[in-house]
Amino acid sequence: MKYRLVSVIAALLFSGAAQAQEGAGEPAKDKWDVNAPKGATIKQVPINVDEGSWIDVDVSPDGKSIAFALLGDIYTMPIAGGNPVRVAEGLAWEVQPRFSPDGKRIAFTSDRGGGDNIWIMNRDGSDKSQITKEEFRLLNQPSWSPDGRYVVAKKHFTTSRSLGTGAIWIYHVSGGGGVELVEKPGEKHQKELGEPIYAADGKSIYYTKNVTPGGTFIYAQDSNSDLFNIEKYDLETGEITTAVSGLGGSVRPNPSPDGKKIAFVRRETTKSKLYVKDLESGNERKVYDDLDQDVQETWAVTGVYPNMDWTPDSKEIVFWARGKIRRVAADGSASSVIPFQVSDTRGVANAPHPKIAVAPDSFAAKMPRFAAVSPDGRQVVFESLGKLYVKPMGGGSAKRLTNAGAELELFPSWSRDGRSIVFVGWTDAQLGQIKTVGAGGGSARTITNRPGHYTRPQFSPDGKTIAFEMQGGGYLTSPKWSVEDGVYQVSASGGAPVRVLKGAARPQYGQASDRLFMVDRDGDKRVLISTNLNGEAKRTHASGEMTNDYIVSPDGQYVAFRQSYEAYVMPLMPGTQAVDVSPTSKSLPVTRVSSSGADYIHWSNGGRQLHWSVGPTVYSEQTDRLFSNKPKSKDAPKYQAQTSGVSLERQIAAEKPSQTVALAGARLVTMVESNGGIIDDGVVVIRGNRIVAVGPRAEVSIPAGAILVDVTGKTIIPGLIDAHAHGPQGSDEIVPQQNWSLLQNLALGTTTLHDPSSRASEIFVASEMQRAGMILGPRIFSTGEIVYGAKAANVYAEINNLDDALAHVRRLKAQGGSSVKNYNQPRREQRQQVVEAARQENMLVVAEGGSLFGMDMTLVADGNSTLEHNIPLEIFYDDVVQMFSQSQTNYTPTLVVSYGGLAGDPYWRQATNVWENPLLVHTPPKILAADTVRRTKAPESNFVDDDNAREAKKLADAGVKVSIGAHGQQTGIGSHWELWSFVRGGMNPVEALAAGTIESAKSLGMDADIGSLEVGKLADMLVLDADPTADIRNSDKINRVMLNGRMYDPLTMNEVETGSRKRAPHWWE
Repeated sequence: MKYRLVSVIAALLFSGAAQAQEGAGEPAKDKWDVNAPKGATIKQVPINVDEGSWIDVDVSPDGKSIAFALLGDIYTMPIAGGNPVRVAEGLAWEVQPRFSPDGKRIAFTSDRGGGDNIWIMNRDGSDKSQITKEEFRLLNQPSWSPDGRYVVAKKHFTTSRSLGTGAIWIYHVSGGGGVELVEKPGEKHQKELGEPIYAADGKSIYYTKNVTPGGTFIYAQDSNSDLFNIEKYDLETGEITTAVSGLGGSVRPNPSPDGKKIAFVRRETTKSKLYVKDLESGNERKVYDDLDQDVQETWAVTGVYPNMDWTPDSKEIVFWARGKIRRVAADGSASSVIPFQVSDTRGVANAPHPKIAVAPDSFAAKMPRFAAVSPDGRQVVFESLGKLYVKPMGGGSAKRLTNAGAELELFPSWSRDGRSIVFVGWTDAQLGQIKTVGAGGGSARTITNRPGHYTRPQFSPDGKTIAFEMQGGGYLTSPKWSVEDGVYQVSASGGAPVRVLKGAARPQYGQASDRLFMVDRDGDKRVLISTNLNGEAKRTHASGEMTNDYIVSPDGQYVAFRQSYEAYVMPLMPGTQAVDVSPTSKSLPVTRVSSSGADYIHWSNGGRQLHWSVGPTVYSEQTDRLFSNKPKSKDAPKYQAQTSGVSLERQIAAEKPSQTVALAGARLVTMVESNGGIIDDGVVVIRGNRIVAVGPRAEVSIPAGAILVDVTGKTIIPGLIDAHAHGPQGSDEIVPQQNWSLLQNLALGTTTLHDPSSRASEIFVASEMQRAGMILGPRIFSTGEIVYGAKAANVYAEINNLDDALAHVRRLKAQGGSSVKNYNQPRREQRQQVVEAARQENMLVVAEGGSLFGMDMTLVADGNSTLEHNIPLEIFYDDVVQMFSQSQTNYTPTLVVSYGGLAGDPYWRQATNVWENPLLVHTPPKILAADTVRRTKAPESNFVDDDNAREAKKLADAGVKVSIGAHGQQTGIGSHWELWSFVRGGMNPVEALAAGTIESAKSLGMDADIGSLEVGKLADMLVLDADPTADIRNSDKINRVMLNGRMYDPLTMNEVETGSRKRAPHWWE
């Protein structure tokens, strides 16, 4: 044996010994139990099937038995078929069983230890033992060495996104940290490498690798091309060669026991087929023509196709296809089904489904921003609903700071002497200006001599200079007066902005007025730097891989930093020394000061006090409580974060009309019943913002004095509810006075949107402004930032226990969230902890499916309120339908971005002339043209939105609440693409409309107020020129939009009939 393999084995043995020594004598920790998660009520639901979805299969070495995985449990049975014996069960997801060479044990992938790792058990299911102990870089796809001493597996590496790549690792069956055999292609690579399997002689390992150019993941990769190759790693030499390649890709390698052949999966015209290659001649033969679809075109973290295996005589292949376990001759001459019948149960947890009040008469403004405590600590200035207020920190009411009229007042900051406040004044038409006002309030003075996109101004300690950020516009706001992003400065007496440093942000001063601290980037890291006021003499003071903000104390002695949404403080080294910053930094002491998030971190009293905000509450802490003047003893009490603060919450009256309106003569599609509850020649009477009567003209009396709107010949449906929306709500915390994206959504009939991923300091502000009548747009609900598992500094939400999950959920709730986004935390236990935190806080928990079948089904089992994005299977067999339909989880498949192939978005772009839609006038014309005019064409068979809609209909027919989710793909029209794709997949028009109205409302817990035309519900409805129940493509033939009892012309978005409000000009008009 050459040095390469010897060194691998030695490393494995050493790592095992080291691990055993490190673990010796350690106290047992309280461990989260995936099979019995805290707080969950687990219901056992019956599963009775003779077919299944995505079944991994393996043949015993004697050829008499098979092991297979179905819905996360592992079974064994005779190879002739019959009634399987379950050998691994529970809430844990356990898949990919592989018999050991002696047939006595089974290796498998399981998350029962918290995250996906490789386990082994006896053939009868006894003595389950965990081989690998990964907590973030998780493992799957085990394969035994022929001597039974080692297991190879794929280790998944994420990037700053939750998708990533893989590496092939080898582990000794007794444990150890493992050794890498095949390296991942790169630290930032986002394309798959996996599916490792030993060759029969044990001298090499086959695996699959995405070989397309570049390292960035591409949605709906073209499977007509050569996407994946099967490569061969020689254990003796370390040499890597290509074993199988070709158009249509080559995946799921399975070398035969005699070493002469390899079975694999390839696509032909996008359809998956089973092939066998003769390794000597290179001849390739298709042996089975009708596989289920592989996942070459999307993520393949756990494998591109389920495991298959050869019979020991190398004459047959046993595999899964069309819901059945099958066997086929190696030459393709004969195939048969191996029958099975599974009659047992699966556990599903209760899901939180709070009822959400959509439009109360008043609301709490929970997202005041930019709170800044005065240098003496006595008062705080903050922005709420676009105006600045000052409030005593010791108690008392808030009062307006300025006497300004229409402009928004943003980004306040105090002068060091406490006599002045600098801020940005903003109007959409005139853009921004840097302004100052006396601490006592009154009229503000404009400092800058030109408009611009200004943010975050700060006084120098001597009060003579103001530093700030400037940037460009051109998307949500006007492109006029745009500059390159960076830090600029201006004299406090007035003048022109002068750039200090391109690309930098967060300008701030320490003790000196001639040196400016800023936040910049160095590769993937955020760094704290300083320069003189000319941007020269640059020094780097701190660097953090996951840090996303730095705040220097006024005396220059400390720096606060923000990571995973929490505030930390450490001493700031003088001079030019750069310190690595993290919560676990060893170079200098670090104290975490917040407990449930921290925004708008700042100092007062010369650095003796630190402040931060969580939603409407400002917290404060004395700096001298954070560090001692000598080393702490082991039994010294730990720092306890502040739990009470000063509330800046304001109670605001919601805007609503007072008149009575009657719409008469239309066909009403009320959505009250499953058939649409259609009323011909109907009347809807609205008083204020709610429906007070609805029915046939002959049965509804129109009140005297009501505004009568004749809608004869029209069709009225409830307003559309986009359950998975995205879109811009602000530009770096400038929430504009008129948002074209919101107007475009409303003009095309979306009256309520739920955005499961957005910046809290923008979307919750926009939501409050919409409720108060300050901006026009759909009703806005959101999760705020996602509870994200990938290590992207801006949004990474670290979760190591339930308390961490509760901190994130409580932060989002404090900011105004009614839901949280459970987004691809890598470990099962983390995802369960987010669910439990949402249960405790009575919030919806909407889960990112991430195009992984196993993770999708565990999200259902764990009691998430909804599953977002489609399950990436071509067909849902009875096992999936039975389990899902007996859970409490709802489904938003987002057909416009369907995983697995070309989605609804590209379909409708190529099937329609999007840019010609007359109602898309509220999108910037150049952006509309760039997005829609030139299109990619493909055969109908290449699109999967209809397939995924067909499978969603199965769930809907079984009782699952299925909703539209336009995903922000093409603003406004996206909701209609969702409806149209549902019909493409087999729903009738009324069923599709239900997904866009009442079912979506029920899924979000809002059906008491919206989703149908009923007495007591909000007056959100669409007046259409044509009937969508006759042809769903009529859904965008919108004549009028009514929101909250006010009616708008969708072409102009001016109020008509119910009032005379006019839309302001768009920035491009």
